[in-house]
Amino acid sequence: MKLTSVCSYSLRIRRWLVLLSLSFLFTACSPVEYWIPPSSAGAWASADTPTPTQEASSSPVDSGYTAEAPTPTPETGENLPLPGASSEAAEGAPPTKVLSPDSPDSSMILYYAQAADTLPAVAVRFGVTVDEIASEQPLPQTSFLQPGQLLVIPRRLENTTSSEQLIPDSEFVYSPSATDFDVKAFVFAAGGKLSTHREWHKSTGFIDGAGVIQMVAIENSVNPRLLLSLLEYESGWVYGYPATANAEDYPLGLINDREEGLYNQLVWAVNQLSTGYYAWREGRLTELTFPDGSQVRLAPELNAGTAALLYFYAQKYQGQDWLNALDPQAGLPALHSQMFGDPWERAHTIGPLYPPDIRQPSLILPFQRGWVWAFTGGPHGAWERDGAYAAIDFAPGSTESGCVRSGAWVVASTDGLVVRSGNGLVVLDLDGDGYEQTGWVLVYLHVSSEDRIPVGSWVGTGDYLGHPSCEGGISTGTHVHIARKYNGEWIPAAGPLPFNLGGWVAQPSEVAYQGTLVRGDQVVTACTCTAKTTFIERGPDDP
Repeated sequence: MKLTSVCSYSLRIRRWLVLLSLSFLFTACSPVEYWIPPSSAGAWASADTPTPTQEASSSPVDSGYTAEAPTPTPETGENLPLPGASSEAAEGAPPTKVLSPDSPDSSMILYYAQAADTLPAVAVRFGVTVDEIASEQPLPQTSFLQPGQLLVIPRRLENTTSSEQLIPDSEFVYSPSATDFDVKAFVFAAGGKLSTHREWHKSTGFIDGAGVIQMVAIENSVNPRLLLSLLEYESGWVYGYPATANAEDYPLGLINDREEGLYNQLVWAVNQLSTGYYAWREGRLTELTFPDGSQVRLAPELNAGTAALLYFYAQKYQGQDWLNALDPQAGLPALHSQMFGDPWERAHTIGPLYPPDIRQPSLILPFQRGWVWAFTGGPHGAWERDGAYAAIDFAPGSTESGCVRSGAWVVASTDGLVVRSGNGLVVLDLDGDGYEQTGWVLVYLHVSSEDRIPVGSWVGTGDYLGHPSCEGGISTGTHVHIARKYNGEWIPAAGPLPFNLGGWVAQPSEVAYQGTLVRGDQVVTACTCTAKTTFIERGPDDP
């Protein structure tokens, strides 16, 4: 609904709200019917409709976990209850409410915006157009909605998954709530297989199990608590020892020779989780496809963290196994709370990951003045190939193609503290507190080991970080890959908070690695083809 038309809806919205509050006094049922997967006896509980507790989850291996015998958590030393996931919207926003059949218009839904919601993404999730959404408050067309803002949306979807939220977004992302979490201490206190595990990595040499968890968590910015609870649920590696050879070699349950070992299994899992999280966040994911080809529409009221779990388990299970894994009373969400305490309480202590007034700090292009570079990669995966389209690529001018040594310099786009440096990587913490989980962070990849700036250095805008290269990951040519995080969450390179580098603003494409940079009437198009349309220069008058 356009801003000029919103006021005409104010009286109707107020009437709906009054009648809605009265109707909830007399009815506890909702007109929504949730989808029941094939070969399933029922759906997991919705936030509005209680159902009997389901039996404990069944998984390909015995995890050693039962609801009747909680394992003491090393963080508290106490046996924790097994609470279901909170029905509150992510990061403290009120729950979505559904108009009752006695309301003046039961075809409408009252939805409270969650942190990082945008009008286009909400419209896609609910299967409506932007113009069909109404609110008493202004509706920004491109920027973030205010968390908690009430939207009135036509009901168009039927037969969706449950709308119950299982984990907050901050429990998926390596967020401020995990800055004080000691992975190594937790793993060794738990005393299972993970505490004795070691494996070889080319970039690091031998690394222990806790180190693998920490490495995958920090590289992908996924909460290590979630990785630990997934590992325990699937194979019992955290508190016990795997009961089968498959659980030993494939601890996350993907039996594939190319994905053997703890690190490879975790990377595969993180790819699936990140796809679910960020594709939902950005409006690119609206339905699940199960191994048998069956599909279901995701409930539009979900938060990104819950969508990540639903998507991940849809890659592994179907029917009752899928329901069991997501059961708030006996599945992964229950085990996660048992191991680490109530995640919703932690979420409330830090507030929304995206504050309403979030702004990108002023940034410059990541290279020297006077050098012509090429814009070789539009928005694409920040770390692994899937997940948030948060990164863009630049390559220096060269007379040779491929992975060649370059004398060009990658420079700091703004002031910051170098908190990681190695294996092609330089990470700048812009608030200088030393934590990647808080505030703005810039990640530079494919920075050569030659002349690379060391950890602990404080840099100013334009200071040298190192040379572009092919180091650190898969690359077919010398370049630098740059991405942003805020409070641990990857920020899409194009969208409501686009990459702005010296006035060059990233514009999206439906295909990864495509897209443009636009400054006024100037347009640079991403391509690895060395065409002039890709050339970009930081001139003498540029920031």
